[in-house]
Amino acid sequence: MESNEDERVTVREFCANGSCMQATEIEAKLDEGNIQDAEDALREGLSLNSEDARALLGKLEYQRGNVEGALRVFDGIDLQAAIQRLQSSLSEKAPAKKGSTRAESTSSGSQQAASLVLEAIYLKSKSLQKLGKFTEAANECKQILDAVEKIFSQGIADTQVDNKLQEIVSHAVELLPELWKQAVCYNEALSAYRQALLSQWNLDNDCCARIQKAFAVFLLYSGMETTPPSLAVQIEGAYVPKNNMEEAILLLMICLRKFSLDKTTWDPSVMEHLTFALSACSQTSILVKQLEELMPGVYHRIDRWNSLALCHSGACQNKSALNLLRMSLHKHERPNDLISLLLAARICSEDPNLAAEGSGYAQRAIDNARGIDKHLKGVGLRMLGLCLGKHAKVASSDFERSMLQSRALQSLEEAVRLEQNNSDLIFELAVQYAEHRNLNTALRYAKQFFDKTGGSKLEGWRLLALVLSAQKRFSEAEMVTDAALDETAKWEQGPLFRLKAKLKISQLKPMDAIEIYRYLLALVQAQRKSSGSLKLTSQVDDDKINEFDVWHGLANLYASLSHWKDAEICLQKARELKEHSAALIHTEGVLFDGQGQSQEALVATVNAVLHEPNYVPSKILMGSLMLKMGYKASPVTRTLLSDALRVEPTNRMAWYYLGLTHKDDGRIRDAADCFQAASMLEESDPIESFSSTL
Repeated sequence: MESNEDERVTVREFCANGSCMQATEIEAKLDEGNIQDAEDALREGLSLNSEDARALLGKLEYQRGNVEGALRVFDGIDLQAAIQRLQSSLSEKAPAKKGSTRAESTSSGSQQAASLVLEAIYLKSKSLQKLGKFTEAANECKQILDAVEKIFSQGIADTQVDNKLQEIVSHAVELLPELWKQAVCYNEALSAYRQALLSQWNLDNDCCARIQKAFAVFLLYSGMETTPPSLAVQIEGAYVPKNNMEEAILLLMICLRKFSLDKTTWDPSVMEHLTFALSACSQTSILVKQLEELMPGVYHRIDRWNSLALCHSGACQNKSALNLLRMSLHKHERPNDLISLLLAARICSEDPNLAAEGSGYAQRAIDNARGIDKHLKGVGLRMLGLCLGKHAKVASSDFERSMLQSRALQSLEEAVRLEQNNSDLIFELAVQYAEHRNLNTALRYAKQFFDKTGGSKLEGWRLLALVLSAQKRFSEAEMVTDAALDETAKWEQGPLFRLKAKLKISQLKPMDAIEIYRYLLALVQAQRKSSGSLKLTSQVDDDKINEFDVWHGLANLYASLSHWKDAEICLQKARELKEHSAALIHTEGVLFDGQGQSQEALVATVNAVLHEPNYVPSKILMGSLMLKMGYKASPVTRTLLSDALRVEPTNRMAWYYLGLTHKDDGRIRDAADCFQAASMLEESDPIESFSSTL
């Protein structure tokens, strides 16, 4: 920007009023320090007044790089005189046809002279900027805009000004907020940006887009919390941004819209800033729409696919993201793109049915992590371990499951060796060992994670407490939970209090657990009041103290105590918050079973499994009910329980009821094996699933 302006002001020959002079003659006088002689020579040679001559001299000094000399020349210019001449020239521009050519000629000459002086003030501002006098520079620049605003009180029209004057105005409008920012006067910068965009300066589309982008960048990164535009400039019914982020996003989207309409040139940094802004507020689905609206050719199709995949992934639209990545990683496109491979592996690692595909992506990423990308090998190993662990949950045989679990742990161990300071990786490895009931190793890694994070992560406290509970060290687990509560903000204590309630139940202290749930309900009410009634759905889902979980947990507790009426009340409260839930339907089945209504309980478990086919508690309850009711359907019961164990191989109740099924069928050895597995798992059973910490 600055280099273009310097080229624009290069002066090798002076021309005015039909006469021309070589710059070398004036430069010689300036070199001798004779500023007055140089001014006199210009006035006589070109028939100029004092202000115009000084303007040309200052312009020459600025172009020569003598900034301080230019300032000395500019100091003698009378801005008010220039304003008066320009006002006079506009008043002389009569609308009548008679004599219009002469009037327009006079106006054009007056505008050129006034433009010369205004440009001198602009260059004076630039000179002060180069000397680091930003506040003075901003005040000088503001004088230009105040003067032009005074002259054109109704805004600048195309027919009123020549190109040179418009160019000066555009440059001054663009420069002023930058000067205020450099002077660390952010309120003034904000006002300058708003004035630039709301006043009628007749800016061209490219200039306006540059100002909009600069304003958006200021809003995003300045750290200053601004207020919305005043009511005076708001149009009735128009959207008014509520904060910096919203206003910045709006400005950047306007810039993209102008490009889509072919009104401005493409600026890739606009999309980069918009990507940051929308990602920061978890609105990548909007970014998808912006990327899709861009004209073909702006981005290479593979780059567009990868960007869209990232956006879909951020919006939890994993299916769409994976489809795009599959196209990107096709053998005829970029099959070895490391980032795309890792993203595809991560998406697949969240779904057991895609885990095998994800393992392939992760292995290809490991194979391609060479040279400058060698540091990403650990990430590839981590994704491979997670995918193999998920794949093990849908393995068709015990042998395959055991092999996949072993490979998963091996991959994660190798990843930890490469990334010893990656706390998230250490946490995932601790969870894997805990799920395999290798509790001593899990505890070691849980403590290592705790040391790495300094106790700042809630999931670290929870995992530590769960491992201790699996080792039947309930008092120590409760001490860990209490310490975590002391270190955790009030609104984030929900999961910890629910954990503490379950610890109380495990220690046969149900009344203490009930008191904890009552305290949680009080926190829920306080949370609701503090957040107000205007909440987004996503914010409700992200609440740390989840009211549904509290009511549902309390219903289960009352059910275990055979307080059926209280349990039903709590269940109804939970149903009002989430009508369709396999967990709720399952609890209904538990209530029916506890009250001897086996047929209704069986119907409830069937409904729960229909709602969520892999919901293990309902499969187990259904199997137990069929055994209790004496149905001659042992193959069905055996299939239900075996399927439950396929999803959760460490569920002790599934092993127990499978043992009962084998016993009823006369398979005593198989029954003994199942009972032994249930007994061993009971010794290391946590109060809550280890996977709940992920």
